[in-house]
Amino acid sequence: MSASTERVCVLCGRAESSSLSIYGPMMDTHGICGHTYCLLLADGLFEHGTETGLARWDFPIENIQSVIEEAAQKRCFVCSESGASITCRESGCDRSFHLPCAMEGECITQFFPPFRSFCREHRPELAVEVAPGDNTSCLICMEPVGDRLSYSTMVCPACRNAWFHRSCIQENAIHAGIMSFMCPACRERDVFVVEMLVMGILVPLSLPSWITDDPPELEERHSRCDARECLCPGGREQVEEEG
Repeated sequence: MSASTERVCVLCGRAESSSLSIYGPMMDTHGICGHTYCLLLADGLFEHGTETGLARWDFPIENIQSVIEEAAQKRCFVCSESGASITCRESGCDRSFHLPCAMEGECITQFFPPFRSFCREHRPELAVEVAPGDNTSCLICMEPVGDRLSYSTMVCPACRNAWFHRSCIQENAIHAGIMSFMCPACRERDVFVVEMLVMGILVPLSLPSWITDDPPELEERHSRCDARECLCPGGREQVEEEG
């Protein structure tokens, strides 16, 4: 599909090809295009929606138009642009934002009914009073996680030993799906999944990507360093003949 005919979400303004997994698939509802989660998280729209199947929702046209009109009057507190359709659910707070701006603004959006959202001042916090030790690395990307629990740095609420970046555990959840998502260290599922959902991690109701995607060739060998800063004198592409 060419750029001129590519569908654009009526709420976040992002094109279909630039959509991240956390936006959800693009929906065409009564001729209006929007990402599934942009619609579900928009103020007051979920209450009027009807689930018509797995990851499929239907919203009355008059409610969608009302949300669009109201969003046009609100400015995102992160990017300062109009069209912010998501407002913090804390009573008395009027901060609004776009779904693509949520992470930059350190907001939390909960991808499960009733699809609530919170700004950085009112977002839920992990109820774990621990701090990473010296030189603690993310168990997923192996890069440093910093010296404290924060929006971008998280820890497993079960074992309290597994540290990871929010972006890393989100990518892990997208690939694992609800059936295989668990703590990368202790493998606990129940407490871990519930807490990650509350903390704004999207866990798809899907099978793991390694089952649904085409498997790599068994003989294929990864031969490139993926670290943020490669320290190999020969560069990222240098590989040993053995080992």
